Amino acid sequence: MPILQKTIAAGLLTLCLALCLGRASASALDFPALTGRVVDQADVIVPVVRSDIEAKSKDLEEKSGTQLVVATVKSLQGSDIETYANELFRTWKLGQAQKNNGVLLLVAPNEHKVRIEVGYGLEGTLTDALSSMIISAVIIPRFKTGDFSGGIERSVGGILDVLGGDAAEWQPQPSVRQDSPSFLWAFFPLMFGIGLIILVQMIAMGIRDIYCGLRYGDWHPAPSGHYVRRHGRLVVVPASGSWGSSSWSSGSSSSDSSSSSSSDSDFSGGGGSSGGGGASGSW
Repeated sequence: MPILQKTIAAGLLTLCLALCLGRASASALDFPALTGRVVDQADVIVPVVRSDIEAKSKDLEEKSGTQLVVATVKSLQGSDIETYANELFRTWKLGQAQKNNGVLLLVAPNEHKVRIEVGYGLEGTLTDALSSMIISAVIIPRFKTGDFSGGIERSVGGILDVLGGDAAEWQPQPSVRQDSPSFLWAFFPLMFGIGLIILVQMIAMGIRDIYCGLRYGDWHPAPSGHYVRRHGRLVVVPASGSWGSSSWSSGSSSSDSSSSSSSDSDFSGGGGSSGGGGASGSW
């Protein structure tokens, strides 16, 4: 029993040390100041896009209390983007304290990393899956071509769509099931057999018609029906409906046939926090 207690104590001590070291490492990070709804430390967002994002973010906060901040940094300072984004979110205290309704879009151009960090209160709306879809569908393709402003602007639009209840565009689309070639080949023998039977019947009917025509002195294929003698010659009584008429006939017939902008001097976090919800990506 003493050995077990010592093992448990050693494990707890190791865990505490790891947590302390992790916290110390995170606290050693040099975060930029929260100067507005857009903090472009890496200077990759053009002025017109920055102004547009600030206006939309301000409107969102005024209507719902949700704080949306876009940040770009020159470096992650050796940290992974998940840790950096979570600590930056907590340092800035994005979102309301009671609702934890903050969202942070973090871009690290030099490390080719991006993350959408979501507050506790919005994890059920802006889910990890939807955040990942926004990153992969609109951010990564544009960042690969160097269009940081376009990727950030479009992703902010996607986040606003989801927060506004219009997430249909960002839902994973069901794949269209393709029939396996082997499934079609399984019916090939049956279709071949039916076709062969029809062909044999057509040949047999043709031979019969030719035989009847030769026998009764007519080189043309005999029409369907039966022969009778009228006034010294053979005539055909057609089968019912075979010619569309019940009139007498001889042995022949005919047929038919789609730079930067001013910062918000009065802007600050509302005391919110994040538990690590969201998604990351790289290009």
